[in-house]
Amino acid sequence: MANRKALVAGGLGIVGRALVQHLDTLDDWDTVALSRREPDFETTARFISVDLTDRSACEASLAGLDDITHIFFAAVGSAFYAEGAPQSPAEETALNLDMVRNLVEVVAPQAPGLDHIQLIHGTKWYGNNFGPFKTPAQETDPRVMPPLFYYAQFDWLKAYQRGKSWSYSNLIPHGIYGFAVKSPYNHLMALALYACISKELGLPLRWAGRPGAFTALYQWTEAAYLAKGMVWSATTEACANGTFNFTNGDYDRWCNIWPRIAQFFDMELGPVQTISLAQMMVDKGPVWENIRQRHDLRYGMDDLVDWRFPDWAYGAEFDQMSSMTKVWEHGWSEVNPSGDMILRLLGDLRRDKIIP
Repeated sequence: MANRKALVAGGLGIVGRALVQHLDTLDDWDTVALSRREPDFETTARFISVDLTDRSACEASLAGLDDITHIFFAAVGSAFYAEGAPQSPAEETALNLDMVRNLVEVVAPQAPGLDHIQLIHGTKWYGNNFGPFKTPAQETDPRVMPPLFYYAQFDWLKAYQRGKSWSYSNLIPHGIYGFAVKSPYNHLMALALYACISKELGLPLRWAGRPGAFTALYQWTEAAYLAKGMVWSATTEACANGTFNFTNGDYDRWCNIWPRIAQFFDMELGPVQTISLAQMMVDKGPVWENIRQRHDLRYGMDDLVDWRFPDWAYGAEFDQMSSMTKVWEHGWSEVNPSGDMILRLLGDLRRDKIIP
């Protein structure tokens, strides 16, 4: 019988899905996952559909969760996710703070065995959305100009935890790679579909981002690897009430990995050619649909990628590096080679009939 019960907010996003699947492999965990959609994969987790921005809905849908021991908050409200979603940093901050506050204030008081609450953020914590930042980034670095919903969520949770018996933690990954449906912040699927469509059109595999982004130092985080780290940090006493960078643990440059990706897809390697994928992929739905039908693939293009995201991700012409020293000092000992990870995940997509 399980002695721990996880509540995973954002259970079908890239991070949440990977966490749910990892928890499925652990004998001593039960899982409740929150998502507006039903899962598209086999899982032992119980899924609850709830809008975390609606306090009344949370009170109605989350009543009775009195045996939760760990809350993992991997849900994000963003302009990429829904029409009419907040556009300004202040509006985005207010929305995302409401989401974590609604969940925690409803569930925590009714769960006497609650042990830990974990937030998952990203390197906007260090200002990578503004431009170059100090590298390797460390958890003690000064904050950037708010508003930023990461700060608002963390500060609120830290204040709310005072006097409580449970602890919290905050992980800061970067460049998360994993599979999910209807998850626009999806590096892996943007890369995979761009390559497949280029090949279908008889084109070489060209880097579509900015030249500086092709050669800058970069870091990646595999979602499944992050999921292991999430459970480890949420159950390791030394990590209580701490913030930790958490990436694959290595750095590389896209220009070093790109030839391996071209080889995977059996494509000619092309030069850098900066284009807007958001503009150039507008008419490529029928191209992907032809590929999908010919190879009996599972998902349409709109299920897998929002092309605005890779335009942003591949446009950063500066090093992006986070120090893993702190988490290693607290007991994490693994490294996940990023070039090998990308090739392995592309192979998984092929095996699972996501790409040809």
